[in-house]
Amino acid sequence: MDSSQYERLKYLISRLVSYIHDYARETRLSMAEWETAINFMTEVGQKCTKTRQEFVLFSDVIGLSLLVDALDHPKPKGATEGTVLGPFHTDDAADTSNGGDINSDPDGDPLLVVGKVLDMKGRPVEDVAADVWETDSHGFYDVQYANRDGPHGRAILHTNANGEFWFKGIVPVSYPVPVDGPVVSDPIMIQSARLTERSGGLSSCHGNHPYRPAHIHFLMEKDGFDEYITALPLRGDPYEPHDPVFGVKASLVVDLGKVDQATAQKYNVKSGIKLPEHEFVLVTNEEAAALRREEAEHVLGSDVDRPVPAGK
Repeated sequence: MDSSQYERLKYLISRLVSYIHDYARETRLSMAEWETAINFMTEVGQKCTKTRQEFVLFSDVIGLSLLVDALDHPKPKGATEGTVLGPFHTDDAADTSNGGDINSDPDGDPLLVVGKVLDMKGRPVEDVAADVWETDSHGFYDVQYANRDGPHGRAILHTNANGEFWFKGIVPVSYPVPVDGPVVSDPIMIQSARLTERSGGLSSCHGNHPYRPAHIHFLMEKDGFDEYITALPLRGDPYEPHDPVFGVKASLVVDLGKVDQATAQKYNVKSGIKLPEHEFVLVTNEEAAALRREEAEHVLGSDVDRPVPAGK
């Protein structure tokens, strides 16, 4: 850890401690209440494994994940909006050629996904690593199965010279966030779920349910460009307006078209299967850094040069 990283860490911890003390004073926190909170956080940690992150789920349902992404990866007008990573991303997805089948679930409805990656000037971006993942037809990710023997329903593709990538999968389905852990199953969390989207929410907010609308995840990386995380929900899903982790944004909702004969021949798939298409507009590191600084100055004013993350 270099000196700038140490100063940043010291600053973050000192502010966190200060805010927690303010919270305790404001709410007149009792020892019994504090012990309840400690027990809850302990249970969250105990539920985490190498393939399940209950703390990420906790961050998602209180709206913190989305807020941090917006702060750290700001998007200028014209760029594609980001959203939450979710607790089921893994680092073992295999590199797959364009056109590969990432999900061989025989019970799923076949799907062709076609994407194109552009920069802010509308130019195609070549060799973007597009990490994609989705559930099976039963609404489970591969890591939710005890007998998982490798990645399934996920892959890493690379854009061609035209900025294009495509893959075969299945039509995603809506599914509940994990309800067997403390974040969603705790009755206090459920009762607190009546918070509005404006102030954040807990557990089954927005309609008191734990279901996420059907979607496909994307994480895109390319040297010189800001890391990009998003998901494309399907239009018309009954849970689209009420995502418990606040991940749905209107600009990301996609329609399911159908593959016509010409498209079927071009991508070597059967005509008539479902087809979502989307253009992703990425921002460079320089563009993101400039906007991050601008937004920080707007909020912090003359205090903008307080310790900030290295390279930010």
